[in-house]
Amino acid sequence: MKNFTYHNPTKLIFGKGQVEQLTEEVPKYGKKVLIVYGGGSIKRSGLYDQVIETLGTIGTEVFELAGVEPNPRVTTARKGIEICKAEGIDFILAVGGGSTIDCTKAIAAGAKSNQDIWDIVTKKVGVEDALPFGTVLTLAATGSEMNAGSVITNWETNEKHGWGSPYVFPKFSILDPVNTFTVPKDQTVYGMVDMMSHALEHYFHHDTNTLLQDRMVEGILRTVIETAPKLLNDLESYEHRATILYNGTMALNGMVNMGYQGDWASHNLEHAVSAVHDIPHGGGLAIIFPNWMDYVVDENIGRFKQLALRVFDVDPSGKSDRDIAVEGIQEVRKFWNSIGAPSKLSDYDITDDSIEIMAEKTVIARSEYGNFKKLNKDDSAAIFRASL
Repeated sequence: MKNFTYHNPTKLIFGKGQVEQLTEEVPKYGKKVLIVYGGGSIKRSGLYDQVIETLGTIGTEVFELAGVEPNPRVTTARKGIEICKAEGIDFILAVGGGSTIDCTKAIAAGAKSNQDIWDIVTKKVGVEDALPFGTVLTLAATGSEMNAGSVITNWETNEKHGWGSPYVFPKFSILDPVNTFTVPKDQTVYGMVDMMSHALEHYFHHDTNTLLQDRMVEGILRTVIETAPKLLNDLESYEHRATILYNGTMALNGMVNMGYQGDWASHNLEHAVSAVHDIPHGGGLAIIFPNWMDYVVDENIGRFKQLALRVFDVDPSGKSDRDIAVEGIQEVRKFWNSIGAPSKLSDYDITDDSIEIMAEKTVIARSEYGNFKKLNKDDSAAIFRASL
């Protein structure tokens, strides 16, 4: 375990009816508020009206940016930045899932910079300040509600990059499981794959003495595995929605990976796929991650064996360590398929014709990537071919 400093300033407000806490939290930052949201599901669910009415009770002047995409575009972030600068916005409120929050982080940083936001996303310039913002979460998936990371897509160049800054932690995040009741089954599945992928990205490392961290990651994985079938059979179960919502936050708020660095190659691979084909992030991960695991298993068979035994209860009788490890990988794939996640890139009509361009996208920022095992463009192409 390496030396570390952990600091997470986001105030987490969890539970039924907590949207009312906006009356306590928003006035701390000012009167002019930009609400950022996606395709309109919050209007159909009634959450939009609830937020507007609540903000109205504290005399807030509300501005809006609607239409944030599932893979949020830099062009949309630029629109939000323009509103913030033109209207003198004091505070931004993201009402939606991880894409909405990621876009809001870009808006918050861009609103306090004279540089183009894409230069910030691509790390050509740093973040020196950001507008304060909060979130009302509607989807259990990315963990963006309690971290300082964001992923933004440039559709003009077919690039999708992750970036982050301590300046873009949300000031608060309101998590009411009721607000996730209307999330469709497929999006619920993608969200659970995403949070499990975050846990798995943490898990694959070569550091020693991470006994507690390993158990916490394994706990997240086992809890999602146990809860997922129950939730998918009852999408309006408060208990199951709450369990999954909390797991999504814990999987990527820095709590479980203190003292070591995970891999993150699978996310880089998926970002390359969805930058070209605009597929759901969770769907892409369900396809890519098991194939990455197959590709790197010999890098540290012990880690894979531990996953198989502790998370999937693989019977080790008469099996080699490698056999156990491979069976664990098969269990990951089998579970995701059992809840309705895709298993092949061809499920999204992606063919061999795209492999070269997608492989190029994985190394656009650097020639090698990943921490568990360094990968290059040729490795990317091999994993994509295995994923077809």
